[in-house]
Amino acid sequence: MFELFLQSITLFMRGKLFQKPLHVARQAAFGMVITALVCVALTRLLGVLWVAVPVSALLGGMVQPFLFKNLKYN
Repeated sequence: MFELFLQSITLFMRGKLFQKPLHVARQAAFGMVITALVCVALTRLLGVLWVAVPVSALLGGMVQPFLFKNLKYN
């Protein structure tokens, strides 16, 4: 199991894990922007950061399966 993990990390660092690495980077950046915007909006709305951070992390995590559903691996 650990060997598979190391192999995947090596392929990822070389840029050979995904067929379209730029698409993966763009989708990841889009997810980060969504999470950050939700966090800022909730912080301004509620005024407390300790509520906004877990809620925005949950929503950002829920968006990821939709962003990465069409990934193609090498």
